Amino acid sequence: MKRTYHIKDVSLAKAGRSKIEWAESQMPVLLQIRQRMARAKPLKGVRLACCLHVTTETAHLMLTLKAGGAQVALCASNPLSTQDDVAASLVKDFGVSVYAVRAEDRKTYYDHIHTVLSGSPHLTMDDGADLVSTIHKQPHRFGRDILGGTEETTTGVIRLKSLDAQRKLRYPVIAVNDADTKHLFDNRYGTGQSTIDGIIRATNRLLAGSVFVVAGYGWCGKGLAQRARGMGARVVVTEIDAIKGLEAVMDGFEVMPMRDAVRHADVIVTVTGCCEVLRGEHFARMKDDAIISNSGHFDVEIDLKALEKLAKKRVVLRSGIQQYVLRGGRRINVLGEGRLVNLACAEGHPPGVMDMSFANQALASEYLVKKGSRLASHVYPVPKEIDQEIARLKLSAIGVGLDRLTPSQQRYLASWEIGT
Repeated sequence: MKRTYHIKDVSLAKAGRSKIEWAESQMPVLLQIRQRMARAKPLKGVRLACCLHVTTETAHLMLTLKAGGAQVALCASNPLSTQDDVAASLVKDFGVSVYAVRAEDRKTYYDHIHTVLSGSPHLTMDDGADLVSTIHKQPHRFGRDILGGTEETTTGVIRLKSLDAQRKLRYPVIAVNDADTKHLFDNRYGTGQSTIDGIIRATNRLLAGSVFVVAGYGWCGKGLAQRARGMGARVVVTEIDAIKGLEAVMDGFEVMPMRDAVRHADVIVTVTGCCEVLRGEHFARMKDDAIISNSGHFDVEIDLKALEKLAKKRVVLRSGIQQYVLRGGRRINVLGEGRLVNLACAEGHPPGVMDMSFANQALASEYLVKKGSRLASHVYPVPKEIDQEIARLKLSAIGVGLDRLTPSQQRYLASWEIGT
């Protein structure tokens, strides 16, 4: 009999199940969607290939999709983001096909992607677009039955829009990241809190009074800058976009080029979605014992090859920290091998915010099953009605009510005649 999973150790399932159960109370929106899907079975017979961080929150998404009738296969979207005990519980307790092992090498990572795609999925669910990228690089091997896909993160949407602009995208994909109930909350509050969590768990350093540099002032950077300031750090922002730079200034942060910021920085975090944000020229100017980390999706934001060339030795000081000692004796500490520090050194975003992100994933999948065959091969936003419904469910779950427009207010907003 063919084994339908590849995980570290199935005996870890008990600990993983406890984590999954602990997160459930913080994910009321997804739970409501699961209960409805369990009755209606809108995903019955649908094969779903998922490339996501294998965490407790992702486990609840998998259980929701399965409750809706989907056949789910899951692999990791980052070699250091898998929680092995959660993977074990998904396999043993819930019968989900999981292919993910924490710290897997590059070959194993892509072997797992290929395995998930070999099931001829109808839908893809990505966090970083590695499934889509693999399908497009090997079109004769994968993707013949696909109706559509969803994409979780900023980096993945950038890749998809590049494919779309070149008219090479083979099927419609919904940009879950661009939903208001995703990026305004997951990217801002989730990234802000979980990145700080990862840095503190790895280093046990005091942030109060430190100079904390945030590279990139998108929604993730905004959240991180706010949280670092809340911890008492002196926050500096670096940007390439004039409007975002001006916004950071108006928000009360100091803004300067990276080459100047690194001279003062105690902690630097890249969160741009670009490559080589920290380069050799920056390492050469950093102060002794600086901490550098990345909270962008891929491990390309810090040029570790350039750092290795400048270093005379590299040592592992404690879990999650590699210290590079430069020829002049200065030390530079890299967290989580330059990968997502919130997952490499902590547990990722809290379930309370992933509740909305994964609700978008579940409902976008249902939408694609209904309408995917009628959509052209482009990148689409999450339908507004889905976004609004998720926000309404979240507010209801936390006991918050809203006002309603009166009939006269509705008439006023729909008219042009009424003025001063």
